[in-house]
Amino acid sequence: QVQLVESGGGLVQPGGSLRLSCAASGSILSIPLMSWYRQAPGNQRDVVATITNNDNTNYKDSVKGRFTISRDNAKNTVYLQMNSLKPEDTAVYYCNAAVKTAPGTRTTPYWGQGTQVTVSS
Repeated sequence: QVQLVESGGGLVQPGGSLRLSCAASGSILSIPLMSWYRQAPGNQRDVVATITNNDNTNYKDSVKGRFTISRDNAKNTVYLQMNSLKPEDTAVYYCNAAVKTAPGTRTTPYWGQGTQVTVSS
């Protein structure tokens, strides 16, 4: 089994910053892809940023230049540095890891429990 534990959410004023962390543990051989998603009330869950295990990144257009995704492969941890936060960034943020648990097998997606980010004055 694999567990993902998130931390770092909270309340911040517009223009402020937060850093989210997500640590994966359990039966892990490798994690080719790690991602951050977010879901605001009444909306679907959307991908915010992705990073491969050789640090190729992609971002949702609305967060480019403000958010930075990074990872520490030795710790199986992914981070999301969020700067210049806006009220529209308010959502529950979820990490996702595509995990390979054994050689020759396909990856299995796992989700964190979610962490609330609220941007408000």
